Amino acid sequence: MSFFSSAISQHALLYTEMVTTGALIHGDRHRFLQFNAAENPLAFQLGGSNPHDLAICARMVEDYGYDEVNLNVGCPSDRVQNGRFGACLMAEPDLVAKCVVAMSRAVTIPVTIKSRIGIDERDSYEELAHFIATIASAGCKTFVVHARKAWLSGLSPKQNREVPPLRYDLVYQLKKDFPQLEIIVNGGITSLDQTEEMLKNVDGVMMGREVYHNPYILADVDRRFFGADSDPFSRHEIVEKLIPYIQEQLKTEVRLNSVSRHILGLFHGEPGARGWRRYISENVSKSGADENVILEALKFTTQ
Repeated sequence: MSFFSSAISQHALLYTEMVTTGALIHGDRHRFLQFNAAENPLAFQLGGSNPHDLAICARMVEDYGYDEVNLNVGCPSDRVQNGRFGACLMAEPDLVAKCVVAMSRAVTIPVTIKSRIGIDERDSYEELAHFIATIASAGCKTFVVHARKAWLSGLSPKQNREVPPLRYDLVYQLKKDFPQLEIIVNGGITSLDQTEEMLKNVDGVMMGREVYHNPYILADVDRRFFGADSDPFSRHEIVEKLIPYIQEQLKTEVRLNSVSRHILGLFHGEPGARGWRRYISENVSKSGADENVILEALKFTTQ
């Protein structure tokens, strides 16, 4: 939940989950695109391979006020492969370049790419560099690179996030060979110390699962990496900031669970964390469950 993350760090660039072009063009686009202004800076991640459709969707994204539109060329799921987008597009750099050109012509916000370091047996550094060079020639300046290759057959999406070895060295080499590009590393990053070390070799670091399971890791990001001079909000202060948002969401018939499931890890590693999670999990689906479930759960924690 990007509102929750933005309540912890005001400067970290947040990314949405990937949404397909078909979902935006033929579905309820407002449901996918709406967000609270407090969530900026925010990037919207698209999945697709049709340049015309991607251009239409990129324009929607810009019209809704996003700061960036990102084309996913890294997701390895069967559903993505069957739709000819995601990681399988790493085998078609010329098509990806056409997509980038079409999207860039449609919007003024940055068009960026999220990829893997390779797919299946096509995992040489030369092929990765060719992919990056081809897309860069189409005008893309920012690449978020998950430092694992993707196996398009034989591994589940979950296994593809864990089994192929991490090759940060290949991402670092991209920055050396393409100094004019913004290269951001992703995959297996679990601490701000690790982040700081990586920033000696690349322009940015994307954290995914660690932030979801331990969201308060973002608390020191603004001070440590963006020069903020104020102390981070405490976990209790973050919950207080969330309450009006939760009340607003409940008025629109959003279920409390849609919000609460994202904040279960807020007290990760802290006294009372288990009680916090248990109380919310046991009460969130009861009839009439509202923000008071969250406030009651706070009683299991310490200030």
